[in-house]
Amino acid sequence: MKPTLVVMAAGMGSRYGGLKQLDAVGPNDETVMDYSIYDAIRAGFGKVVFVIRKDIEKQFKAVVGSRYAGKLIVDYAFQELDRLPEGVALPKVRKKPWGTGHAVLCCSDVVREPFAVINADDFYGAQSYQLLADFLNQQHTADSCNFCMCGFLLKNTLSANGPVARGICKTTAGKLTAVTELTKIEPHDNGARNIEPGAECALSGEEIISMNMWGFTTGVFAQFEKLFFEFLKNHSGQEKAEFYIPLAVDILIKSGKATVEVLSSRDSWFGVTYRADRARVVASIKTLVESGCYPQQLF
Repeated sequence: MKPTLVVMAAGMGSRYGGLKQLDAVGPNDETVMDYSIYDAIRAGFGKVVFVIRKDIEKQFKAVVGSRYAGKLIVDYAFQELDRLPEGVALPKVRKKPWGTGHAVLCCSDVVREPFAVINADDFYGAQSYQLLADFLNQQHTADSCNFCMCGFLLKNTLSANGPVARGICKTTAGKLTAVTELTKIEPHDNGARNIEPGAECALSGEEIISMNMWGFTTGVFAQFEKLFFEFLKNHSGQEKAEFYIPLAVDILIKSGKATVEVLSSRDSWFGVTYRADRARVVASIKTLVESGCYPQQLF
C-alpha cells in the first residue's frame, strides 16, 4: 500500500493577499504544490488529498487537480467551520478555519493508509519526501501512533518580509520530546526572536523546527478528535484560536500516546508567506531547474 500525501491548501492567504496556493512560480506556470506532488510521486506516494474550502473548489480543481490526471490518485477533503465533533455547535464569533490539526481531521474520511501532511505553499525538497516515504512504508500497523516529522533549521526558514509561525522542537536520540508553536518569529541580529505578545523570546536560529511536514498513521485521527474536542471546550468562544498540529503532537508525546521520529533533510526549504517572498521562490526554482534537479516542464 503506497502512502498518501495530504496537502493543506485551505488557508485564507490573508498575509499574502490572495490565493497563493494557485500562484505560478515555475517556468511553465507550475505552482509550489506542483513541485511537491512531483517529488512525492518520485518518492513512491500513490495518492494525494487536497484539503481545501468549498468556495475555492471549482478554481482549485481546474487549475491544480487536473494536472495530475493519470499520475496518481487525486481526492479532496473540505475544511469547513462546521466540521465539528458531534454535539458541538458552531460559535457565532468564528469566521476562519480551526487550524492545521483540524485540517488533518477533515481528511479522515478519505485517508485509509499511512500519510504525510504538508503545507501547500512550502517547498521542502525531494529528499524530504523520500525520507517520509521510507518511514511510512515501514508502518505496518494502520492504527499505531508511531509518527515522524522532517526537521529544518530555523535560520533557513525565516522571511525578510515579516514574522512567521514555526514549531520549535526539542529532541532526544532522534525522537521529538516537545514542540512549541511560536507564531511571530523574525530575524534579529545574528539569530531570531519571537515577538508574539506574551511569548517574547530570543532564538539562536540553530533550533530544529517543524514546517508542518509530518508523517502519520490513521491512528492519529482518533487521538486528534479527542484533543480537538478538548480544545473546543476551552477555546470555542475565541475568534482566532487555532488547533495546531504541533500543539496536538506535543500533548500526545508528553502523555506517552505517540512517538515521533525526527528526520533531518539536507534539502533547502523555501516558501511564500508574504507576496514579497515570491521573487525568491521563483529564483530558487529557476536555479533548481537549470541545475537539472527538475525538468523544464513537470507535467
